[in-house]
Amino acid sequence: MQFKSEPVLAILGLGYVGLPLAVEFGKHFKTIGFDIDPSRIQELTEGVDRTRETTQAELAESTNLTLSSDVEALRSADVYIVTVPTPIDDHKQPDLTPLLRASAMLGKVVEAGNVVIYESTVYPGATEEDCIPVIEAESGLTYNRDFFAGYSPERINPGDKEHRLTTIMKVTSGSNPEVADFVDSLYRTIITAGTHKASSIRVAEAAKVIENTQRDLNIALVNELALIFNRMGIDTLDVLEAAGTKWNFLPFRPGLVGGHCIGVDPYYLTHKAQEIGYSPEVILAGRRINDGMGEYVVSRVVKSMLKRRIHIEDANVLIMGLTFKENCPDLRNTRVVDLVREFRDYGANVDVYDPWVDGQAAEHEYGITPIETPPAGKYDAIVLAVAHREFCEMGVERIRQLGRRDSVLYDLKSILPREGVDGRL
Repeated sequence: MQFKSEPVLAILGLGYVGLPLAVEFGKHFKTIGFDIDPSRIQELTEGVDRTRETTQAELAESTNLTLSSDVEALRSADVYIVTVPTPIDDHKQPDLTPLLRASAMLGKVVEAGNVVIYESTVYPGATEEDCIPVIEAESGLTYNRDFFAGYSPERINPGDKEHRLTTIMKVTSGSNPEVADFVDSLYRTIITAGTHKASSIRVAEAAKVIENTQRDLNIALVNELALIFNRMGIDTLDVLEAAGTKWNFLPFRPGLVGGHCIGVDPYYLTHKAQEIGYSPEVILAGRRINDGMGEYVVSRVVKSMLKRRIHIEDANVLIMGLTFKENCPDLRNTRVVDLVREFRDYGANVDVYDPWVDGQAAEHEYGITPIETPPAGKYDAIVLAVAHREFCEMGVERIRQLGRRDSVLYDLKSILPREGVDGRL
């Protein structure tokens, strides 16, 4: 088989993963950036990226990139890269709907000789067992004879300005050795950190899903240690700092575990494990611990309020931060919403303040409308939930001024001096 030395690329999905890819590839190849949301295309055309992963200057530097929400624009591509979301449903089961819809769309435009590369996180086997048959059915083409596939899992870390797409080693794979070489050489064009060519698509899929499963379990361990140490009256951060003096101690911290990856990917692996008859006890145990941290934090705050004779019902509570991580507008699977729901279940009035969040997005996703500026002297309890730089700069004194005289200040992220707060994980 012969692949073009100057292929036309199409990137499907221009979110946190797809847009940086489109921008980088657009510096080297004719590239079509596609998104089903016309408003997303319009704002990017105007040089505005709501995810803050790219700048107007970076978009302008990608001289070979064109943007479109028209499916017909995809027909000129030789290589299609799929970067759509892979969420879980309300029952914590993988939801492949966006991936299958993208595959069906590709089936209408893919031609003989084309290569389809998936970057979305899935369980081992999903690319070839779930996605490829959809393309075959829609196109009438035969996999690995008429068209080919690759898998190169995304490793984007939203909000991280140091570890960017080009500086993170990329895992690549292909549906046969020749395709694997082609996919690897394609990514080596933009990835300065180098690539690792996996032995198969299934291996690459498995490698991606265990990256975040491993992090999830490490955080779950530290969260469980925090539950234990809190009951013992020992400061968890003090313990971690002491243990961290050993060269091989892993520096994980307790907290809420959200985001599109760490809080989601393990369920893709456990789903596949259960499908083949294995019950993954350790992974699911870690998930249960991490999913329960919001309820635990609220219980700690409520106990502190009761000790100060603050009536919980109709109390005013301020939650500082809504995104799943600091200095980033990403709201996907944020577990801060667990705090909001728990406090509301107690009958409290909850305000959410986050200077990084788009208010319309928060309302659409979670029914939460963040306030623009928290008033001074209003709150009975304040929970610092996300370590945005703006909150760090405020410091204890300014944050305390938002509360009433006997208010409770809980520092979930342990970014404030211990003596200035009433509790932390």
